[in-house]
Amino acid sequence: MKNAPRILTFIATACLLMLFFFPLWRITLIAPQYPDGVTMYIWIHQITGDSPGTLQNINILNHYVGMKMIEPNSIPELSYFPWVVGGLGLMGFLAGIINRSKFYLSWASIFLILAILGIYDFYLWEYDYGHNLSPTAPIKVPGQSYQPPLFGSKMLLNFNAISYPATGGIFMGIALMLSILVSWIRIKLNKLKTQS
Repeated sequence: MKNAPRILTFIATACLLMLFFFPLWRITLIAPQYPDGVTMYIWIHQITGDSPGTLQNINILNHYVGMKMIEPNSIPELSYFPWVVGGLGLMGFLAGIINRSKFYLSWASIFLILAILGIYDFYLWEYDYGHNLSPTAPIKVPGQSYQPPLFGSKMLLNFNAISYPATGGIFMGIALMLSILVSWIRIKLNKLKTQS
């Protein structure tokens, strides 16, 4: 039990670093013309699709309703998110080495704050793309916006937009829960130690 916080922290850090190998989020568009769906994967450093032409197809669809083109090179988060994740992973590793309550708690707190800020940033990104429409769009529907859901599914004209965490996002969620659990375990161990 004494080594549980350290072991769980190393596991949490390993889960967090899976973001370098798996996408964070995925958005799938399903419509009569795309019955199998078109899926876009958002990584911490790039945006890809389920086929080489996915991003181009999504940009063509977006053009018709006046949405901006999705250009990964113009999204600043994709350049600094790897540094944020790497720094957070290093903090977790150091917390496990130092093995003190305040370090575990600091790491979990920073992790939670960054996760909330990241989700909020993603929401703002989706909002901008879905609401900031070109007035010269070929297809105009008064009052219609095209913001995909942050989590879940939503009909956008004849498209069903489905948004969920991808493999990397699931690993990150596990890492966050473990970081909070580790802080709680360490605090409990300290209380037991002072009582004995």
